[in-house]
Amino acid sequence: MTTIPSAQLNDGTAFPVVGFGTYQITGEGAVAAIVSAIECGYRLLDTAVNYGNESLVGEAVRVSGVDRDEIVVTTKVPGRDHGYEQTLASARGSLKRLGLDRIDVYMIHWPNPRVDKYVDTFRAMVDLREQGLVRTVAVSNFTERMITRLIDEVGVTPAVNQVELHPYVPQPELRAFHAAHGIRTESWSPLARRFELLAEPVIIDIAAAHGVTPGQAVLRWHVQLDATPIPKSEQPERQRENADLFGFELTGDEVAAISGLQRERRPDYHPDQREEM
Repeated sequence: MTTIPSAQLNDGTAFPVVGFGTYQITGEGAVAAIVSAIECGYRLLDTAVNYGNESLVGEAVRVSGVDRDEIVVTTKVPGRDHGYEQTLASARGSLKRLGLDRIDVYMIHWPNPRVDKYVDTFRAMVDLREQGLVRTVAVSNFTERMITRLIDEVGVTPAVNQVELHPYVPQPELRAFHAAHGIRTESWSPLARRFELLAEPVIIDIAAAHGVTPGQAVLRWHVQLDATPIPKSEQPERQRENADLFGFELTGDEVAAISGLQRERRPDYHPDQREEM
């Protein structure tokens, strides 16, 4: 089992520097796959209402044999539940499906700017934190402008912003904004299109230089950017590999070379354009 270190969030809580994504992990075998990840050392589990697997994540936490307080469970408010009262009800639904007495990290899944209810949604999340039902309030897929609006209108800085981040979309400006405001960057789709990204010659060469796999090289790149990647796999061997990132270190030149793979971002995944209900 790998011991994954934690970073401290701006609210004082510990947040693992590598987590486990559960998107599309559903159905028969899902609980066993999530328990396997916990056994491999993962202590951050990422789910969402729209993943349809909150109950499976909750069951895995209960049967894992690991103390509940050691596991950080993230879930997210879907777009259809934006708004103050709707968010309070959504959180109650998530807690019931998870079968837990608190949500460790509660996120707005997408800002849905045309609906324009994310400020009221965040205000409800802060109130849920005050009630002890949520420990950490956070966002996902937010831009600098959107986060600034939350800070100005609610008076609370999100502790985490989970965004698309990988070598094709390294997001240097957003990461700099996060660092300046004490916000932890979390990376969804950390390996991008796995087969394409991991076939990049620069990544293959860097991995070979350290005696690791291309996937490990990329995930270590995330760690050295002070971003928490949440790779997903149902295979125990791959889960162990994705967590085993702390026996080597990339050079500054290697980090820069991987970042140099940047491409133009897909417009359909930009927070100003995408609406997800």
